[in-house]
Amino acid sequence: MKIKFTWPMGIILALASFMIFILSYVYKATFVKKYDHHLVSEHYYKDELNYQTEIDKLERASNLKQNIVVEHKNNGLLIKFPTEFKASDIKGTINFQRPSNNKLDFQIPINLTENEFMIGNDKLVEGIWDVKIDWYVGKQTFLLKQTLSY
Repeated sequence: MKIKFTWPMGIILALASFMIFILSYVYKATFVKKYDHHLVSEHYYKDELNYQTEIDKLERASNLKQNIVVEHKNNGLLIKFPTEFKASDIKGTINFQRPSNNKLDFQIPINLTENEFMIGNDKLVEGIWDVKIDWYVGKQTFLLKQTLSY
C-alpha cells in the first residue's frame, strides 16, 4: 500500500510537530527538576518595600574608612571587618545565597572575638554565591552585598 503525501497532510504534520515541540518545553519547564525556576526571595514584594533602608546601609558602609573585605583562602573564605570597631561590638548576620540552587543557602550569625571571620570550605560549594553581610555596631547599621565566585 502506497501512501500519497499531499499538501493538507503536510500542513497537519507541520502543526502536529510544532505542538509536540511546544508541549515538550512546557513539560520540561514545569516538571523536570533540572529546569527548576524560583524567585531568589520567597517574600519578594515585602523585601522591595525595605529597599531604601538597604540603600542607606550600603551608603553608610561605603563611607567607612575601611569596609569589609572578603578574601578567598586555601582553607575557606576570610571576612575582615573594619578595625575601627571593637570586634565584640560587631553583631549581625552573614547570608550566603546560591542563585542556581536555594537548597544550598545558609545564614551565619556574627559573633566575633577578633575582626576576622573564617568560613570553612566544608560549608561552601564551588560556584557563584551572593553574599549579604548585614551588621551593626550600637545603633549604626551597615550592609555589604557582593557576588563572588568560589
